[in-house]
Formats: sequence, C-alpha cells, structure tokens
Amino acid sequence: MSAYSALSQAGYRAHVRDKTTLFFVFAFPLLFLIVFGLIFNGQSVDETGRAYIDYIAPGVMSWGIANAAVFGIAFVLMQWRRDDLLRLIRMTPAPLTAVFGSRYVLAIAIGLVQAVMFVSVALLPVFGLKLAGTWPLAVPILILGITAFLAIGAIVGSYAKTPESVAAVANCMMVPMAFLSGSFFPLDRMPHWLQTLSRIFPLRYLNDGVSAAITGDGGKSDMLLACAALGGYTLVFGLIAMKTFRWSDKS
Repeated sequence: MSAYSALSQAGYRAHVRDKTTLFFVFAFPLLFLIVFGLIFNGQSVDETGRAYIDYIAPGVMSWGIANAAVFGIAFVLMQWRRDDLLRLIRMTPAPLTAVFGSRYVLAIAIGLVQAVMFVSVALLPVFGLKLAGTWPLAVPILILGITAFLAIGAIVGSYAKTPESVAAVANCMMVPMAFLSGSFFPLDRMPHWLQTLSRIFPLRYLNDGVSAAITGDGGKSDMLLACAALGGYTLVFGLIAMKTFRWSDKS
C-alpha cells in the first residue's frame, strides 16, 4: 500500500468515527439553510423578484463547504504536529505531497457530499429552489473553492499550536468573511465601500460562481471570474502553505 493510500484511508476512518465532527460538518451548516429558508419562505431579495432561497442556498452551501475545508486540515495538521505524528511520517518514505494529497481528496469528497445534501434539501417543495441548466458547472467551481480554502487551512494549521487557537483563528476569518462576502446577507444592500471590500475575499467569488451556476443568475462571466480568482488564490495560498509547513513544533 502506498503512503498516499494509507494516509487517505486513515483520514477517512478517523473522520467517520468522529460523530461530533460529522454533525458539525454536515448538519450544522444545513441548519442555517433550513432556518433562513423557513423564515424568509416566499420572499424576494431584490426588486427583480429573485426568490430568497435562490440566494441563500448557494451562499450558505459555499460557506459551509469552505468552512469544512479550512477547519478540517487546520485541526489535523495541528494535532499531527503536536502529537509528533508528522515527525514520524517524515521518517518514512512518505513525501509531503502524500500528506496534503490525502487530505485534499477527503476534503473534495466531503465538499461534494455537502453540496448534494444542500441542493437536495433546497429543492424540497417547502423551499422551492429551481436549478438552472448550468448547475453541473458548479462542481468545478466548488472544487476550486475547496482547494483555495484548503490552502488557507493549511497555513492556519502550520501556525496554530492548540485546538483553541485553530478555532479562534479560523473563526475570525470565516465568520466575518461569510457576512462580508454575501453568504447570509445580500451584497446589494451593503454600503458601496463594503461591496468593494468584499472583492478581496475568496468566498465572494465562490458564492458568485456557485450562485451563477445553480440559479443562472449572473451568467458565464461570473463563473469564469470565479474560476480565475479562486485559481489565483489557490496558487498564492498554496505557495505560502508549502513555505510555512512545519513537520514539528520543535523545528
């Protein structure tokens, strides 16, 4: 068995056995969709009559998937380094690419399952989401988004030394980003300077790209811009993650 396969299987088994993590990864973000969907059922978000579910479903889904990617790898890298597991892995023939690659495949699988769950619930008659013909294009956008946020999580996991610090740093990034990127609140209703500020956040482009693919709002230009921006963020944060990665807290 290759190092990549062994690490992938170990990560999968650890994830499945941790029922609390499974709940917060899948059920907790879904609760936002259910609560907001029921509260604002039948309402529109702008003068064009755009249904609220068409706005909140892609936004909350993107935030939940990005959140899972950041926290997933950040906690793992911190724990493995603190318990000296990374140092032991380094003594084996396993390359650094196998460590990151195993977590990447798991993050992609989790993100796609989350997406299927979100869309399935949003399509229920009580919510009434209607898919556009371009909805399959959301898959590559989501994969690019997961890759970008996985790189961000790797940076957090390389610096944080305790679970508390991982949670503090990750939440300080992801919670404000959710509101400033339009996951929960329409950007059109924000001041112009906040709309401009939101363009520095990768979640803004993930939201816009996924929304354009799923609901058809925005068109292919938004999807292409999202892919380009997320690809750029992946490159930048990925290089930083590789430079800041540490096998041990002692090095």
